[in-house]
Amino acid sequence: MGTQKRWRRVIATVTIVAALLGFGVATSVSADEIKFKDVPETHMYYKTINDLAGKNVISGYPDGTFKLDKGLQRAESAKILATMLKLNVSSEKTPFTDVADGQWYTDAVKTLFKAGYIQGYDHKFEPDREITRAEYAQMLVNAYEIPKADIQLPFTDVVKGEWYEPAVKALYASGLITGIDEDSFAPNQSIKRGDAVWLLAKTDAKFGPYKLTILHTNDTHANLDNIAKRVSGVKAEKAKNPNALLLDAGDVFQGTLYFNEFHGQADLQFMNLMGYDAMTFGNHEFDLGATPEGHQALVDFIKGAQFPFVSSNIDFSGDEKFTGLFSDLISSEPEKGKIYNGIVKEINGEKVGIFGLTTAETVDISSPGAVKFENYLAEAEKAVKAFEGMGVNKIIALTHIGYDDNANVDNDLTLAAKVDGIDVIVGGHSHTTLSTPVVIDKDENGAIKDPTVIVQTGANNTNLGVLDVKFSKNGVIKEANGKLIPVANLEPDKEAMELLKPYASKIKEVSEKEIGVTLEKALENPRLGEGQTSGISVRNHETILGNIITDGMLAKAKEYNPKTVMALQNGGGIRAAIDAGPVTNGEVIKVLPFGNTLAVMDLTGADLKAAFEISLRSYPGENGGFLHVSGGKVEFDSTKPVGQRVVNVYIKNAEGAFTPVVDNQTYTIATNAFTAQGGDGFDVFAKIYKAGKVTDLGLSDWENFRDHLVSLDKIPTELEGRIVDIAAGK
Repeated sequence: MGTQKRWRRVIATVTIVAALLGFGVATSVSADEIKFKDVPETHMYYKTINDLAGKNVISGYPDGTFKLDKGLQRAESAKILATMLKLNVSSEKTPFTDVADGQWYTDAVKTLFKAGYIQGYDHKFEPDREITRAEYAQMLVNAYEIPKADIQLPFTDVVKGEWYEPAVKALYASGLITGIDEDSFAPNQSIKRGDAVWLLAKTDAKFGPYKLTILHTNDTHANLDNIAKRVSGVKAEKAKNPNALLLDAGDVFQGTLYFNEFHGQADLQFMNLMGYDAMTFGNHEFDLGATPEGHQALVDFIKGAQFPFVSSNIDFSGDEKFTGLFSDLISSEPEKGKIYNGIVKEINGEKVGIFGLTTAETVDISSPGAVKFENYLAEAEKAVKAFEGMGVNKIIALTHIGYDDNANVDNDLTLAAKVDGIDVIVGGHSHTTLSTPVVIDKDENGAIKDPTVIVQTGANNTNLGVLDVKFSKNGVIKEANGKLIPVANLEPDKEAMELLKPYASKIKEVSEKEIGVTLEKALENPRLGEGQTSGISVRNHETILGNIITDGMLAKAKEYNPKTVMALQNGGGIRAAIDAGPVTNGEVIKVLPFGNTLAVMDLTGADLKAAFEISLRSYPGENGGFLHVSGGKVEFDSTKPVGQRVVNVYIKNAEGAFTPVVDNQTYTIATNAFTAQGGDGFDVFAKIYKAGKVTDLGLSDWENFRDHLVSLDKIPTELEGRIVDIAAGK
């Protein structure tokens, strides 16, 4: 060992990863599936070797043997450790002259070197040499950050002051090694393959990162037509990892006929089947508060749940219907069908805290009644402090406040930056599709903080979220990988399909039910034919159907914000016509099938003109972002270049007169949430949304349309000249 340079221990932090495909925990294979000829079932290493082979951490030789007593090469040790740790592969060049690019071990060596877990000798790694017991001990101590120990070793061959002595002490004090006999460690001997694998597994079990898998959903909005597919996805993920958490971030209520007919009970049957661990409340859970029955449907939903609910910033005490259901405490033994400030679950031997938050906008966009909402940041800080006081250092916030929603009210990005100690935010409300987890590692002042991982699946039962996180022993996230599983791509679960039949049968009956409106003339939804570049289309021209839809949007928005002066609907979101004759629920839903919600935003006259320039950019061709309008009109000149076509935009006042918009004046308009967030290329709206000037009212577009149709004494049959090409009259 005299020619070897002393190893320098480098403490490295594992890079946070947000990959589309989750790292998962590889499923161990049974002993019957992998058998090395020279590792009998009676051998003490049999289970460990088969388990790691099943996880593709190790492999044997072509002749079917493992060679337990053969020395482990340094290249092999690097490959095994890098695979076990699942580190991100380094893109840097190999630092060693004897490690060529493209070798089976090259990536592992580069990755471990960058992390500070290995070093070489005079710019060489010596990959083919067998690794010594001392070298292997040092590598494990570096990689797993095993704490130093000031103890007296029993080994007479571990020289005091040698470079490897601290590593041997650390392993011995941790109970990981005993030596080759009572007084010998044999630091210069090669470590055998069997011993190396066993020690690695033992070290990983004791000092490896804590792994947690979270399955998550949000804003499913009673979309149950494909619920059997979600059930299938959950069952498949739980088969891989039976200890995975299953969480829902609210807004199970409202959105389809399933809710109108069953008030959440249909959804609940499937949530109980899937085995949810916890749910928080969305704003729509409070939609029925103004009905004669009040929140009875929500109370029935809670009582029937085979899981607890978490809510830290909602005060239910003012509504007697919730008496006995709500506890303002964090519980380590939560009961099903009850509401808690937070809960603690023990998973894989570790305590995990879960608390819930709901947007304060609920007061304005729903009907909570006597149910009150408290400051989300203050309540989050209280919850974190309470968990930490219980010795819990892995904390999940289950939120329905929006990912990047109105920051003046509440959102996940602000929560992550301002409240220290939250590890994971499973979010909802903004219907944001985060295909990969978002990692916030700086506080509101830009200072480095422990990472907080944010996930959200979108909406309407489109995706099942899967998040895999690794925690350090101190409860700090070291790695986070997530993915969204498209529910539509899954095979339906047979049990769930049978459970759905009676509900689906009733919904079919209800969808065919007439809404009480009869059309003398069809509400057409024209499109250009193949090869056409001009003509009347819902995507380039005012239509009666578009006018009625936007009229309904404006009327509904005014109920919530009387300052609203205009409503806009993208033509691409209008998907079907309605034939003459009695109108059914099903026909209404086909017109607006995307489950969009109504939103209001504040913008300037200049912004509004810029939006109509985008709307008219493809004219006379089609544009899915072509804006239908209520509460005003638009004049444009199609002979002008794209971006210079808008001549005037007018607002219609209470007397029916039209007033031109003023560039620097602020107006409140209504549109759907998709458009408000910048869909169809409306970058002007995207900037306004990002600036926190949009409020999603959470009201279903098809229900607004249906209600407006029913409210009309006479259905319009003529166009009104709301969108006019002045060039046509030249």
